[in-house]
Amino acid sequence: MPWIQVKKVSKFYFEKKERRIKSKALRKVSLEIHKGEIFSLLGVNGAGKTTLISILATLHPPTEGIIHWEGHSIYQNLSKYRQTIGLCPQYPNIDSELSLGENLLFSARCYGLSKKRASERLEILTERFDLKRYINSYPKTVSGGYRQRFLIARALMHNPQFLLLDEPTVGLDPHVRREIWKTIKDLKKENISTLLTTHYLDEAESLSDRICLIHEGIIKTIDTPNNLMKLHQKNSLEEVFLKFVNDPKLEIFNTNKAPSHEA
Repeated sequence: MPWIQVKKVSKFYFEKKERRIKSKALRKVSLEIHKGEIFSLLGVNGAGKTTLISILATLHPPTEGIIHWEGHSIYQNLSKYRQTIGLCPQYPNIDSELSLGENLLFSARCYGLSKKRASERLEILTERFDLKRYINSYPKTVSGGYRQRFLIARALMHNPQFLLLDEPTVGLDPHVRREIWKTIKDLKKENISTLLTTHYLDEAESLSDRICLIHEGIIKTIDTPNNLMKLHQKNSLEEVFLKFVNDPKLEIFNTNKAPSHEA
């Protein structure tokens, strides 16, 4: 059984006064995410990637459809489901009046960790993300790369099993991006599932077990990077994506199967 199942999820936005549909951000989206899988959402700006992440993170409800976690609706036990989620948002939402260390401890306590356990997680994650020297620093005094490391560390403070990363490496130097890649791959070894959005096609090709191409809120295909390149006779995922962008009406093979070991 898939760990996460998204079933015919739609998200509509309405005119405030007349309740007319203003826009359709997602249209009957269905997909599955498996334990330990790195699953990437790719699409142009406005395709619906961040909307889907916000629904999976329970920040916004879907207009239609349902999300199952371990075979049951996430809304049957929303609190328990939220304990499994770690969210790294596209735009940093860090309390500027707290140090990085205080922010991390506050996040852990919000998830119900004891002071002792929160301190233990702080020690582990500041070591893992090379943040110890900045533990007493305030967000505005550290570089973008270290702020991004902090955001991923914060998402992991309560030891979640489902990590949502919305463009986690945007604007970072290449060597910092590679460090983040290693972190994501290491989390996979711990059987943590990751949902990733990115505009870096080399990133998606390197990291992903499966790729989901989405356009105007509609899923066009779900497949492994290798299968997509073979199917379209391209040498890179970027070439496949450009073919898709140039012809978004292209009908291409769609699969929701679990990733093979070779992916």
